[in-house]
Amino acid sequence: MLTSKQRAYLRSLAVNEDTILMIGKGGIDGDVVKQAADAIFKRELIKGKVLETAPVSPREAAEALAEQTESEVVQVIGSKFALYKRNEKDPKIVLPRAKKA
Repeated sequence: MLTSKQRAYLRSLAVNEDTILMIGKGGIDGDVVKQAADAIFKRELIKGKVLETAPVSPREAAEALAEQTESEVVQVIGSKFALYKRNEKDPKIVLPRAKKA
């Protein structure tokens, strides 16, 4: 679970990321999930876009992909969304530390 500071940090990184995942009229199928999972494994943070022809909303697409790839939704703005999952073997993004309760 991401803290608000970690989420804000990831949002700032996502601004400079290219949109690499497009969801169109085919919706979220196995190929889209595999493409997302592979990209998240390599990059940790990916940006996707839901086209107007897609049968799902950007929020629905982001949540469905996050569930299927075991990642977290960083943000959804308009038709774009960002997902994050830490690569345990080779982490590329260092998140701000969560405060102890």
